[in-house]
Amino acid sequence: MERERSEILLAISIYCVSSSSLMLSNKLAIHDFPLECSLVWLQLAFSALVLATFGYSYIHVGSRKDLLRWSMVAPMYCAMLLTSMLALKNAPMSLVIVIRNASPLGTLVLERLYPEPLQVSGKMLMALIVMFVGAMMYMVDHRDKMNWAAIGWVVLNSIIAVVDRLLQRLLLAKDQCPVDISKTGITLINNLWGVVVIGIAIVMKGELPAVPDAAKHLTWAGQANLVLSLVIGLTISYTSIWAQSLITATSFLVMTNANKFVILAVEACGFNSGMTSIQIAGASLSIVGGLLYGQARQEMEQKGERSTLLPTKTKSTPSSALAGA
Repeated sequence: MERERSEILLAISIYCVSSSSLMLSNKLAIHDFPLECSLVWLQLAFSALVLATFGYSYIHVGSRKDLLRWSMVAPMYCAMLLTSMLALKNAPMSLVIVIRNASPLGTLVLERLYPEPLQVSGKMLMALIVMFVGAMMYMVDHRDKMNWAAIGWVVLNSIIAVVDRLLQRLLLAKDQCPVDISKTGITLINNLWGVVVIGIAIVMKGELPAVPDAAKHLTWAGQANLVLSLVIGLTISYTSIWAQSLITATSFLVMTNANKFVILAVEACGFNSGMTSIQIAGASLSIVGGLLYGQARQEMEQKGERSTLLPTKTKSTPSSALAGA
């Protein structure tokens, strides 16, 4: 049990650092290299190349059926990456964080369809209310003209993220319907599918002719941001699978949302976003609600684990009957 807790803590810690760093590096990279499909393709191709070269011995696929089952998840992974890049290109990071904080509500509803769903407590519902109030505070005090296209990309990304995490949890968790594929193998499959799918998107969107010109205008800082996004993209593509295999889909999304205090602080202080005090308070309240929800969810998970460990009560046999026997 102690070893399992240590593994969960390590996976979550690395993922949280990678997740926050990736959002910041992607925000900078998409500004310097404004071709979202091509940028995502480079991240996927780099990850696939590194995994195939240095992680070959760790790749294991149990059967063709397992490969086909996981291949249903891979397109959702690609869509999540692309819509995330489009959201960051068109919207402030704080808006992305606030809207994504509603993701646990979607997983809470859909996770009820799982073979082994958890119960919902009053603390969980109160935490969701706190997240909702914080989001309303942020949106109401949004003085700039609403960029509905940007909001649309963020909402679409949140929906895809919910479906992606639910499918991943279903096919990774030992208590659900897991596939017999190693974490390295799953990560490689995701990235190979992405290279194909996003490659088609590049051609359809007509980005390919613009790539040489965009690369030529990259400054040294822009090149550094691009390389950093590639490296962090590789890290998060593996650690997301690792962490998702250890915790529930709802807990994963709450954890992802809860580590965004750093991003909020960076945008408020370093990106000249012009956020008002009410917006900062609303976004912070939304994140606090996510933390409270994660704590309440953990309590329910531990309660469920304890109930499965309790011995089944059996009807005692009267002592007189034993004596007669």
